[in-house]
Amino acid sequence: MTTIARIETFLVAPRWLFVRVETRSGIVGWGEATCEGRSETVRAAVDQLAELLVGRDALRIEDHWQVMTKGSFYRGGPILASAVAGLDQALWDIAGKHFGAPVHQLLGGPVRDRIRVYGWVGGDEPSEVRDHIAAQVEAGLTAVKMNASGRMSPVASVAELDGVVARVAAAREVLGDHRDVAVDLHGRFTLANARRLAPLLETYRPLFMEEPVVPENSHLIGEFVRSTTIPVSTGERLYSRQEFLPVLQAGIAVAQPDLSHAGGITEVRKIAALAEVYDVQLAPHCPLGPIALAACLQVGFATPNYLIQEQSLGIHYNRGADVLDYCADRTPLAFVDGHVERLTAPGLGIEIDDAQVRAAAKKGHTWRSPVWRHQDGSFAEW
Repeated sequence: MTTIARIETFLVAPRWLFVRVETRSGIVGWGEATCEGRSETVRAAVDQLAELLVGRDALRIEDHWQVMTKGSFYRGGPILASAVAGLDQALWDIAGKHFGAPVHQLLGGPVRDRIRVYGWVGGDEPSEVRDHIAAQVEAGLTAVKMNASGRMSPVASVAELDGVVARVAAAREVLGDHRDVAVDLHGRFTLANARRLAPLLETYRPLFMEEPVVPENSHLIGEFVRSTTIPVSTGERLYSRQEFLPVLQAGIAVAQPDLSHAGGITEVRKIAALAEVYDVQLAPHCPLGPIALAACLQVGFATPNYLIQEQSLGIHYNRGADVLDYCADRTPLAFVDGHVERLTAPGLGIEIDDAQVRAAAKKGHTWRSPVWRHQDGSFAEW
């Protein structure tokens, strides 16, 4: 009844890769395997992994995850982990629909009734921050996240640092004391710059400071944690429990795995459990589409140490489509007082408009990360 019959992928605007898994009985599960700027490569990985799944029982989710991640001598990395993530989400969607229950019920049942969400408000351009924050507050959100800066020199000037402080101060002024702002360093800062900046921001009490160093320098993050009282977060470019362990041991306060990069629901649940051992909260990265967001929320409803959820409604990347555009019914992902109420429909809890996805896939997308350079012509982190 739950034998996998067909697996399809769809590149759709603005920059997403959807995965559709269909069983012989007609149950359809959706996943999102988006890897920003590398989705065509992930698509090839999904096609190869499909060889391991077609003809097999969709309900053997853990076994499929083990084989997909370990069935080749060469393992890991964002491409394979994203491909596995999209397929894993789709399998959980099928399981929920098969048993007539939302995924969080299959994960042990709800531990909360609603999940707080935050929106993105810019930060690259100072003039935009106030207006963007005001719009998010008007939409009912109680928390926002902003980029600390645009391009940042390896050893920042006084003007560069003061510009960051001025933008965060403006954000705090608009938000007041009862709403939160998180500050994303986006891996654009060297350790030295991040350590200089943090004391200047402490008076504005950010919810957290995100990705103070690039993930390949995770061995340095403990030095930054020890230099500030601001909660430190990271994890959107970490893909497994093994990669999260060193930053958890280094003292981060918030772990940010991406459900479309870090092996899907199966692995992120395990990352959450590991984080709980270190008294660390979960706030999954999700500037992506509706399927990724629904997968995050399903984990959140069943995970005790879940802090807040990122979502991308109105984000500047979403040109050509927005988060809810592929949903047959927009109401499950509606915001109520800055929260999303518990999803109750079977599977991931949302219904994807199959026809609209297929129509959008005919146009596809070729989204790429920008390439930035310093004034001397050398490469700059985006």
